[in-house]
Amino acid sequence: MINHKTLIQDMSKTDFYPHSIQGSIQVLQTHISYIFLTGEYAYKLKKPVDMGFLDFSTLEKRRYYCQQELALNRPIAPEIYLDVLPITQEEETLELDGKGEIVDYVVKMRQFPQAALFSEMEKGGKLTESLLAQLGKRVAKFHQETKTNDYIGEFGQPEKIERAIENNYKQTEKYVGSVQDQKQFLETKAFTDRFFQDYNALLKKRVNDHFIRECHGDLHLKNICYWRDKIQLFDRIEFNEPFRFVDVMYDVAFTIMDLEFRKRQELATVFLNNYLEQTGDWEGVQLLPLYLTRQAYVRGKVNSLMLDDPNIAQEEKQKAQEKAKQYYHLAWQYTQPQQGELWMMSGLSGSGKTTVAREIAKQKRAIHLRSDAVRKHLAGIDPEAVGNEDIYRPEMTEKTYERLLEIGSLLASKGWNVILDAKYDRQLMREAVITEAKRHHLSLQIIYCTAPMEILLDRVAKRQGDISDATPNLLAQQQANAEPFTETEEAYVTTIDTRKSIEAQF
Repeated sequence: MINHKTLIQDMSKTDFYPHSIQGSIQVLQTHISYIFLTGEYAYKLKKPVDMGFLDFSTLEKRRYYCQQELALNRPIAPEIYLDVLPITQEEETLELDGKGEIVDYVVKMRQFPQAALFSEMEKGGKLTESLLAQLGKRVAKFHQETKTNDYIGEFGQPEKIERAIENNYKQTEKYVGSVQDQKQFLETKAFTDRFFQDYNALLKKRVNDHFIRECHGDLHLKNICYWRDKIQLFDRIEFNEPFRFVDVMYDVAFTIMDLEFRKRQELATVFLNNYLEQTGDWEGVQLLPLYLTRQAYVRGKVNSLMLDDPNIAQEEKQKAQEKAKQYYHLAWQYTQPQQGELWMMSGLSGSGKTTVAREIAKQKRAIHLRSDAVRKHLAGIDPEAVGNEDIYRPEMTEKTYERLLEIGSLLASKGWNVILDAKYDRQLMREAVITEAKRHHLSLQIIYCTAPMEILLDRVAKRQGDISDATPNLLAQQQANAEPFTETEEAYVTTIDTRKSIEAQF
């Protein structure tokens, strides 16, 4: 049996590889693997460890999980994942893909620049709202295409999720009092225990509605890159089915949590709202507090486990300890109760409602509900497809506004800030929102967006790449049908002239 330290030393040498090397070998390390960067290619070597939630302790298991990693990641990142290769030994010489005795296996990948990682782009200030909007749509498409079946669905049963979260607490009990505060630990655990009681029916409904799918399982910024002019998801979890057979909101929560850990709340909001607009899964937002807490806690656990690894330098352990504390605290923060607020947008097409709503959403960590998206999901068509006249008939418009308020009221009553983005040009529609806000004791603002008619016409005519189907010839009719605010409504209204700076008026 080969000594693992010897193997790492040999793989760190340029002459180990049967191809040219650019510079020296760079070695990256996680709690479960080593990655050797050679220039054109990267090689991942799994550590011979058994951590309970994963077992790479034998050669056969490492071979199996290398092949699993390739099979699971090639469909979502075919340009990155290339092959599984054996490491062989002949006498005292170790060789990559040689003819001697097989002593280990590696996953061979195409190396991309580390600067292409979303985590590195965020550090360098290059992670833009546009990229996060694209990521929301990319993850939505991935979730819509990835498989589900009865076997996968069973992993979404509440008792199985609860058991997995309980295991996280058991595996980290020894760090209570050193890496995390006991009061914080107990309150975090009490929240998740209570969540399973309160949301048992919804969790079961998610199974029946096929939201438990073969997801990514570890969708944080270090596992997302922008390379070759496209967003690529990689390092999908191969070693543990319960980590991969999960609710789609589990994946979404990992990305949101990582962005919020990095104090990029506004980017997290852009990502979430673009994902929801594409999938229409607004009810799933109710589960985010559970999964946000879980993901932050797991990152705390991962960093805690590094403290027990003798192969990790003391300086790295100190960094891991500090990160673990921060993650555990974030997990606790997600358990704290929030008071939801409502915003109702109002104005003609082209008045800038959606632009203003997006700004409010970023500031307030709000769910942005667009009537255009709600209408198309009700009609069963892709949000980016052009709708026919049937979906704009009065009865469909009524259903759209009812659904908009239903979702908005549900989420706001659960503590989320929600923006209802529609024309809201009729008193009856506005009155329904005011009544619902009063019923749930929710703060409400009406944001009325205005601009001269010639500007509205120009904006609508030039609109591209948006899900709205409004055309300039509709504006005169909208203007004629719009009903003025009543005296009661005026108390809620803030008027925004969208020719001017939004920040100065709001």
